[in-house]
Amino acid sequence: MKREEAFEILKKYMSSESLFKHSFAVEGSMRGLARKYNEDIEKWSIVGLLHDIDYEKYPDTHPEEGKTILKEENVEEEIRVAIYGHAKEAKSYRESLMAKALFAVDELSSFIVACALVRPSKSFEDLELKSVKKKLKDKGFAKGVNRETIKESSEELGLELSELITEVIEALKVRERELNLEGYTLL
Repeated sequence: MKREEAFEILKKYMSSESLFKHSFAVEGSMRGLARKYNEDIEKWSIVGLLHDIDYEKYPDTHPEEGKTILKEENVEEEIRVAIYGHAKEAKSYRESLMAKALFAVDELSSFIVACALVRPSKSFEDLELKSVKKKLKDKGFAKGVNRETIKESSEELGLELSELITEVIEALKVRERELNLEGYTLL
């Protein structure tokens, strides 16, 4: 499957601008980690793009419905398993590096986008590790983001949290530049 095919599938199930932005952010983060680990960038990109395919229509049973949707759409099993594994309670599905990476970047990508949005520049370009770490300590900031999940997922992936944050910031910078050329933004 190609990324363009995955995007067409996503558009059948998603219409929310904020969910599209989140999907693009997680896709960008997955691309960054695929580069770091010398993995299949397109496959990891697809995992990031499709990971919340069921969330808009089935938020109460996410990601369970996604398994069915992705199977019906003939998405390969390795991708489906990695996507299912991004649920906190689905740890047994997170055996592959790709699945662990998705779990690690899902919440963190949203958090880093939120950090960029409150900067005067509203940009990733001047966002630094220390700013993100400071915001992680502020329980009043981005209350919906589970800090414990971010820490746990970093450990599962085998990266120090600071290294993971830095990787995701850099990946989001790249993805934002790419999207800007297409007339889109993560912010």
